[in-house]
Amino acid sequence: MATDPHRVAVLTGDLVDSTSAGSSQTDLGIARIQSFAATTSTWPDNGAHRFTRFRGDGWQFLLPCASLALRALIGVHAALRRVEGSPLSRVSIGIGSIEPVAGSGLSAASGTALIASGQALDEIEKSRLFTIAGDGVTPLHRAVIDLVEEHVQRWTAEQAEATLWFLSPDNPTQKSIAETLQISTQAVHARLKGAGAHALRRAVEAWEAEESRHD
Repeated sequence: MATDPHRVAVLTGDLVDSTSAGSSQTDLGIARIQSFAATTSTWPDNGAHRFTRFRGDGWQFLLPCASLALRALIGVHAALRRVEGSPLSRVSIGIGSIEPVAGSGLSAASGTALIASGQALDEIEKSRLFTIAGDGVTPLHRAVIDLVEEHVQRWTAEQAEATLWFLSPDNPTQKSIAETLQISTQAVHARLKGAGAHALRRAVEAWEAEESRHD
């Protein structure tokens, strides 16, 4: 699918303490992000994710539908956090345009979304995980990102796994999540409650409703 030069989101990141984690855990962490990125291609109103790995522990992928950026940001974190001992990743959302590119990656792409995402990641404070920059980004966007970061860092691996499923755009029920994870519905309820997943879902839905007016 060709990407039109309209308002998109690019997520750029690098793994935290990848040197200490070692090459094997770094490769596994990148693979988990790439696998999650691939699922975004199936999300309604989205398209090809165009994943690229760079500088060993760096990664980047495209969200043709910019309004899905917050959902994807949380999903990347959950995909890593669900595995005990997995390195986490800094994540920068860049909002803007992108020129049409061939192939499945972004190495030859250009556009304001790519520039904003890369620059924001370069400038992020070492103590932070998430940031956002680009066209139409306001202090409110940054405040939501700050609150989400504070929230998700408290997750256990089990809470991250349940929330990853819960925030799928098809809004699965707790019963279906329980069947997928092969645990009780009560256990799913407890994990989602501990993760604050319902509040996160409301935040994601409000973000998308507002942002979809600009896509």
